[in-house]
Amino acid sequence: MPSLGADMEAGTLVQWRVQPGSRVRRGDVVALVETEKGIIDIESFEDGVVERLSAQPGTRVPVGTALAFFEGEAGVVPPAGGPQPVHVAPEPAPAVVKAPGGPAMPMAQPPARALHVSPAARARAAALGIDVAAVQGTGPHGVITLQDVERAAAAVPSAAPAQPAAARAGMRNAIAASMSRSKREIPHYYLQLAMDFDPAARWLAAFNESRPVPERVLTAVLLIKATARAAAEKPGFNGYFGASGFAPSASVHVGVAIALRGGGLVAPAILDADRKPLPALMHDLQDLVGRVRAGHMRSSEISSATLTVTSLGDEGTDVIYPVIYPPQVAIVGFGAVLERPWVVEGRIKVRPVLNLTLAADHRVTDGRQGAQFLARIRDGLTRPAEL
Repeated sequence: MPSLGADMEAGTLVQWRVQPGSRVRRGDVVALVETEKGIIDIESFEDGVVERLSAQPGTRVPVGTALAFFEGEAGVVPPAGGPQPVHVAPEPAPAVVKAPGGPAMPMAQPPARALHVSPAARARAAALGIDVAAVQGTGPHGVITLQDVERAAAAVPSAAPAQPAAARAGMRNAIAASMSRSKREIPHYYLQLAMDFDPAARWLAAFNESRPVPERVLTAVLLIKATARAAAEKPGFNGYFGASGFAPSASVHVGVAIALRGGGLVAPAILDADRKPLPALMHDLQDLVGRVRAGHMRSSEISSATLTVTSLGDEGTDVIYPVIYPPQVAIVGFGAVLERPWVVEGRIKVRPVLNLTLAADHRVTDGRQGAQFLARIRDGLTRPAEL
């Protein structure tokens, strides 16, 4: 069971996506696990063949406990050009009842579709208020999967995902524990920088002008890319602080703070954000936000962020002073782009102004380094064509 949050102690296994004998590759989804943040896709850490499963759906499993065991790859020869075996869960056995004074006998089965619902799909349908009987199953033997429920919800505008009260309380408790630990253990320092956003705004408008609406790049993508580039140049803001001190990360995985419908906040990562062109980054951001708000995240996204970006610009907030998410050592905040008086070549003009803020760990960096890091982000936004 991987750790999917700084204060996560355990997760509940919802569903297996593999069976003994299944061949998996690194990154394949092998199980669904429920945490305070929602239902998470658990990805395999390595290539292998599943030997046995050591936990049953519905079991609460502590972090670090083995969920499954793989066979060694030695001597295992994949079929040459042939299809990989597909493992299908067995049909449920008929229920048995005992008539008064008589022998046990099979109970009449309800319609097959009522039985063929995965645990994750059933839980998600209940949270969304979706009638599973009206959902078309696309899994083996017509099983209704989590994806089927999400497609059905997307087709009904009024069926906005809403977390049950218990789930909202659990997430709020998890956030409280993590942020309390952050303020208790991390000596924060804060810096703020205001910049003229006019060059970035003009460039972005020209960049999007010839593109169809679905392919246009949002301002948020520029902010993420500029931050990722700066983090690659200033590794003291990109990594983790643990028992042995600070360990910089060779990769830049930018966590993006996303508000959930019904309350709560998560910050899954866009992997290798510094290396991706803007259109690819836009695609990844749209995909991430869509899946997160549908309650569908991957373990690699939850556990791998090396620093985080947060913004309340859509709420009109000028400045945000964020709290570091441990064990990370930095978080960058962006306010709204608002028209403000700005001095240009000795004259006051109206310009779109953006406030950048940095919260960083004083055990790793200092204010001068932080100022240089913010300046790198500003420089990237001033020359967006180079991003």
